[in-house]
Amino acid sequence: MFGIVRTPIDVPAMEAEMREAGCGGMVTFVGIVRDRADDGRAVDGLAYEAYEPMALEEFARIAGEARARWGEVRIAIVHRIGDIPVGEIAVAVIAAAPHRAEAFAACAYTVDELKQRAQIWKKERYADGTPDRWRTNEGEAP
Repeated sequence: MFGIVRTPIDVPAMEAEMREAGCGGMVTFVGIVRDRADDGRAVDGLAYEAYEPMALEEFARIAGEARARWGEVRIAIVHRIGDIPVGEIAVAVIAAAPHRAEAFAACAYTVDELKQRAQIWKKERYADGTPDRWRTNEGEAP
């Protein structure tokens, strides 16, 4: 289950779809828009853009790598794009596996790889009116 959406992410629906009799462990991560930038400035929200075909292909590659490392793990990734206000979910990742250790490890791996590799970019909207700024996972965009 991979998706890029423009509306709020329905995490309970994702969890219901991921539930399977053979999976005894399911780990859900949600990334929520917070009210502060890394430098401490107040943020009104974020704007996300994506190159959707490439991002979805990368989601599938990352999930395949998780399966190769942790076996029978099921991965779901849904990322929201567009303007997202503080307090709303920007990304949800679910890993379901026969055992909890594999589910935790696969979920952490997926989140980390997603942040580094997916073709998704965010712009911080500052509450003080200073110009918005595109950000990458490594810091300010050039």
